[in-house]
Amino acid sequence: MSDAVKEKEPQITILQAINAALADAMEEDEKVVVLGEDVADPEEGGVVGVTKGLSTRFGEKRVRSTPISEQAIIGAAIGASLVGYKPVAEIMLMNFTTVAMDMIVNHAAKLRFMSGGQTNVPIVIRTMTGTGFGSGGQHCDYLEAWFAHTAGMKVVAPSNTADAYGLMRAAIKDPDPVLYIENLPSYWAPGPVPEPGSTVPLGKARITKDGSDISIISYSRTLNEALGAVEAMNSQGVSAEIIDLRTVSPWDKETVIKSVAKTGRCLIVHEAVTQFGVGAEIAATVSKELFGSLKKPVERLGAPYAPVPFSKPLESAFAPDAKRIAEAAISLCK
Repeated sequence: MSDAVKEKEPQITILQAINAALADAMEEDEKVVVLGEDVADPEEGGVVGVTKGLSTRFGEKRVRSTPISEQAIIGAAIGASLVGYKPVAEIMLMNFTTVAMDMIVNHAAKLRFMSGGQTNVPIVIRTMTGTGFGSGGQHCDYLEAWFAHTAGMKVVAPSNTADAYGLMRAAIKDPDPVLYIENLPSYWAPGPVPEPGSTVPLGKARITKDGSDISIISYSRTLNEALGAVEAMNSQGVSAEIIDLRTVSPWDKETVIKSVAKTGRCLIVHEAVTQFGVGAEIAATVSKELFGSLKKPVERLGAPYAPVPFSKPLESAFAPDAKRIAEAAISLCK
């Protein structure tokens, strides 16, 4: 397909893709409900408008703006799920999930186990995070490792419009609680219009670029930073295979191991701090499975062990970008 034809293809943003996924799910199943702070249209459909138009279309009984109480939001979602609803609960910022950790970890994630499989909690917890807007250390953290560490939780983090739509549709259909992480700076990134009704299987990664020298494993915004590093890597003769995990937990071990077995080198990149991060789990697994066949030790690239800085220069240096990813990959290959 020519570039001219591609440019004429209709596109939407990740924000619009999430909105479309919610609307299509609500149209398909009247048990799908949305709740959270300011999610209804009288409050502008959320702080950045992800749920805009939904309460006008489906009514404020199905799209409910709540008080500022994260614990109450998740508690109400859990209760509704136990009587047959499929709630999509918005926790405005990922740092604010800490206020509802008891409800998420001790109730949502454990009820299936504590009921011997008789009870499921089919809720989706939408939350956004990400550096780039100078919001400081209490608003921008990536905390996915906490939830990936929690048995009973699934964690997804889309990087493009198709996955934003498809992962949301799959998450709503899933019988267990799913944490759906949205990257704030990526909301307005354009991409192809997803196929209505399409889903992306949870736990299945996607190879976004084939390569032979090194496997780069990432998700969310840093996946796109890795793709942005391709030109710099190519200029140094480094052919990178780039894998978008899409689902952080359960992660696609088969695809990752197969790729690293081919390239012999592995770099795991995420915006969360490196220490005790998702990259550590992947690195440990890859190192064990491919012990003796790796050309170099597995490397991780993440943020330093500190809160997100408020200072713009420090914030810009905090999260991995295309330049740092290219440098790390080239170093591993040279």
